[in-house]
Amino acid sequence: MCTAITSQSLPGTAYLGRNMDFSYPLQPHFYFSPENYRWTNVITRKEICNPYSFMGIGQELDGVLSFFDGVNEHGFAAATLYFAGYAKYDHATVQNVSATEVASYDFLSYILGHCASVEDFLSQMDQIHIIGVSDPLTQTVAPLHWIAQDRTGNCVVLELTDRGAEMYYNPIGVLANSPDFPWHMTNLRNYMNTSPLQTEKAVWGDVQLTPFGQGGGTMPLPGGYTSPERFVRVAYLKTHRLASENTEAAVISFFQIMKSVSIPQGAVVTVRGTNDYTQYTSFIDLHSRKYFFNTYENLQIKTVDFPVALALSATIIDLGRLVQPMTFGKL
Repeated sequence: MCTAITSQSLPGTAYLGRNMDFSYPLQPHFYFSPENYRWTNVITRKEICNPYSFMGIGQELDGVLSFFDGVNEHGFAAATLYFAGYAKYDHATVQNVSATEVASYDFLSYILGHCASVEDFLSQMDQIHIIGVSDPLTQTVAPLHWIAQDRTGNCVVLELTDRGAEMYYNPIGVLANSPDFPWHMTNLRNYMNTSPLQTEKAVWGDVQLTPFGQGGGTMPLPGGYTSPERFVRVAYLKTHRLASENTEAAVISFFQIMKSVSIPQGAVVTVRGTNDYTQYTSFIDLHSRKYFFNTYENLQIKTVDFPVALALSATIIDLGRLVQPMTFGKL
């Protein structure tokens, strides 16, 4: 369970943010991957070089570093979300030597290291095969799909299903989990009458009905935590929010919107008896490449700047863990 949205403040600005909802306990850190970083492809055992540097949130376990979201030096950003019941990956093959085969949990770091824009991403996908590989955290082949955006505001969704790999232009700038993206876009038509305006009085026979108060136009909005409900809520809120005049206003607007789909512990329990809840919320300014984030344990919004000075490093650098003690200021 996760929700991602894109945002803009003034023309020429672009942002990508997400809630990370998960039922496994995460210990996320910020990591920086320098330009020309070399790593071993677990599928082919050959070395891959990432031309571009990037910063992202991920977790290292049993020698495997998997990224959940990130942004590179060109302002190209992407995030990984669960796609249970629908994801169907390619099969590894030695026949197509011109294609690059990448493990599903390595795909995000691959595109952040190789794509300067959404257009670049689109052009490279013809030669990339995503192979499902079990990750050390879930001990399963995690079903995933991806949302990506660049500085121009172009946003796409990549999904691999039994229909093959499909890339969708994302005009609403929202992604959640299953079903597939076209289904979510069609489902929005069920909420066409939702409005920030107030409902008028109605007459049923001889009875006059009046609204209870403000917010009557939002009555159709769903209130649960399923993927379709979260998709609809954030799609409505982001498209009806007041325009943000600067980055600070955009950050405030984003975190307010994401509150509507943030899951507290105990509200959603899996069949394994674990809590599925929002472990962190992150928001990326694609122009400055700055991260804004908070965590379940610490609601204070913190920032991380893109570490340009580390670009010449030969190894991935751990910039620190997300979860920090929360302090309570006094008035």
